[in-house]
Amino acid sequence: MLVEATKMFGFTVLALDGTAGTVDDFYLDDEKWVIRYLVVNTGSELDGRRVLIAPAALDAPHWADRELPLTLTKKQVENSPNIDLDKPVSRQHQVALHDYYGWDYYWMSNPLGAPIMPLVPMELAEEQQDAAKPEHGDPHLQSVRAVVGYHIHATDGMIGHMQDLFIDEENWSIRYLLVATHDWLPGKKVLVDPQWIDRVSWAEHKVYVKQSRQQIKDSPAYDPAGPPSRDYESQLYQYYGFPGYWGGHWSHSPTEPD
Repeated sequence: MLVEATKMFGFTVLALDGTAGTVDDFYLDDEKWVIRYLVVNTGSELDGRRVLIAPAALDAPHWADRELPLTLTKKQVENSPNIDLDKPVSRQHQVALHDYYGWDYYWMSNPLGAPIMPLVPMELAEEQQDAAKPEHGDPHLQSVRAVVGYHIHATDGMIGHMQDLFIDEENWSIRYLLVATHDWLPGKKVLVDPQWIDRVSWAEHKVYVKQSRQQIKDSPAYDPAGPPSRDYESQLYQYYGFPGYWGGHWSHSPTEPD
């Protein structure tokens, strides 16, 4: 199921023994384009403490009730390491968090997500693991609240701004950027797969994609009344000439403007 990230803001986060808080934000990994953490506000707007929870701690969501159940107790959440989320999240803080919950270090995993097995003596492997715990902020963790609103640029000019992100709740990957084209194409919204991004300028709040304005203008129209259907996704990937993330393959080259 694909769900818009901002529509999960305010979802109730349920511990095994009661309410743990509400979803305040997400941190995405801009290398893999996947959600690494939920930011959970554990109290009121005035005195609420914010904690990070990895998707690995989630149980099956209750979409109709706007609830995200955890496999953790309230006390586990309450006693999680303190992290100042008004500052960049350091790798040192991530290590403390993952050690506390017993989560794998995702930054030391292979592309399939399985932990890397050391091919050296255990003592040396532990030394290497300790060496991989820098204290500076992780430059690849980005707040979803912060990136929503970024300007989106085609190869030949701006096309609009990022209105939201579609998350695949099966593995918490970012499947699409939802782009509102506002003044350029009033009323039209388009989807962009993160794999089609050329580069991101975090300092300038801009995302550059590999397609032209005309290609994007002629892309299959997206109906924002609901999440994208598989039929629509198939049309979208076929139009651009890319294989679908679910295993779809197309034989022709990406569409070029006339």
